[in-house]
Amino acid sequence: MTGGTGTAETPTGVREEAIPSRTPPTAGAASGGRRRASRPFAPSRGGRPYLPWLFLAPALAFFAVFRFWPTVWGVYLSFFHVRPYLGNQWVGFGNFTRAFSDPDLRSAVGHTLIDATASVIGSVFVGFCLALLLEGPARHLRILRTAVFVPVVVAMVAVAELWNSLLFPGPYGAVNSLLGDIGLGPFPFLGSPHSALATVIGVQIWKAAPYDMLIFVAGLAGIDEHLYEAAAIDGARAFQRLRYITLPSLKPITTIVLTLGVIRGLRVFTEIYVLTNGGPAGSTETVVPYDYVQATTNNDVGYASAISVLLLLATILITLLVRRWRARVED
Repeated sequence: MTGGTGTAETPTGVREEAIPSRTPPTAGAASGGRRRASRPFAPSRGGRPYLPWLFLAPALAFFAVFRFWPTVWGVYLSFFHVRPYLGNQWVGFGNFTRAFSDPDLRSAVGHTLIDATASVIGSVFVGFCLALLLEGPARHLRILRTAVFVPVVVAMVAVAELWNSLLFPGPYGAVNSLLGDIGLGPFPFLGSPHSALATVIGVQIWKAAPYDMLIFVAGLAGIDEHLYEAAAIDGARAFQRLRYITLPSLKPITTIVLTLGVIRGLRVFTEIYVLTNGGPAGSTETVVPYDYVQATTNNDVGYASAISVLLLLATILITLLVRRWRARVED
């Protein structure tokens, strides 16, 4: 061999180019050449753990000002008889005692429970049926899902005004006009104490069912197709596959939909306020509109705050019960 980087001679006498010798890189060169690019949004190991909180600060400040502080202030006012410009008068639990003995509030609570139960059951059932009909990767199904989902993105005020016009009690309303063509005559959907609440529940189902449908579609897409194939090979019919595969697999999704629906049903306000304003004869008065009237029309902010606190506690309690039921079902 001649030189470290020159040519080499084989035993047969043929001269070949020698491979240049490669010395291992030093530690400094290795660390410099293979240094990874730092991620600007990842907290460093050595410090700056506050960096993620800096990015969250605007959202946290917004929620603190417009969510958390009003809640705390409302709890504080619930123990006072609020008198603007005269000073608040401490009443302790007097507002809460009054709330439990208020017959109008009890009636509003009853209407709220009926509305929440019926609207949640109806929206979940309709949304599940729509999900079964429109689930799939086909393009026309995606177009239909988009069309069905339109009521969700429309403001509730616009939806209520639209249905208020469609359900006009006279013969010139759109729905009553169609009923008149088939000989059923005009029907007082929102003008009768016997049908107003059911009509409002129908409007709520019409708006909320597509939202539940979207969640169920996501749940159906996560079910393993091999389960259906194995059931079909075993001779299971469509109803049996629905009962023993689809429904058990959708238990976590169903509990989420129920939780969201219950919270939505307890806080119903816009549709009641726009469609009926609590009437006729208080047949559609629910808790939130009643609370709103106490705070604005009657100028009883302390009592309204106590009602809001009780509604918050009821919502938290129901949510915890649903979560506990969900844990038992999933176990």
